[in-house]
Amino acid sequence: MKLLLAAILLIAAPAAAWAGSASDAVKFFYVPQVKFEADAQYRDRFTEPVTKLFDLNDQAAKKNPDQVACIDFDPGLDAQDFDQKTVSKTLKLSETVDGDTAQVVANFNLFSEGDDSPREMHWSLKKVDGKWKVSDIASKTSDWTLSQLECMTGQDQE
Repeated sequence: MKLLLAAILLIAAPAAAWAGSASDAVKFFYVPQVKFEADAQYRDRFTEPVTKLFDLNDQAAKKNPDQVACIDFDPGLDAQDFDQKTVSKTLKLSETVDGDTAQVVANFNLFSEGDDSPREMHWSLKKVDGKWKVSDIASKTSDWTLSQLECMTGQDQE
């Protein structure tokens, strides 16, 4: 019986963490390893308006599989290159919750050295069915917002 209970707790643990704080929902994308937000396996962790861009990115990748799709960098990092140990060691999260919405600010360094290493990312979240889902990501370092990025799928370019 104890073994069964332990197995149930292990299976439930990831869902419980996701249903936890808004910061936990963001931390998932940084540690123990950085995850690419636009990856289809993480789509259930997002909501509109960002899911629209991810759908356009998927269409562009399908239409031209040999070309880089619309999202050619890691949105949570505002970069393509990084050192995982440095990101993990320097990651600081702060959250502000207002009912069913939250803002999580992620501050970290991409590398142990370099003037362009520090990043400040603002994650917008909405509580949907008791779980925090990401609705947008903004880079205060580079002054862009993910939902505002344009994505051409091929038909758009005609």
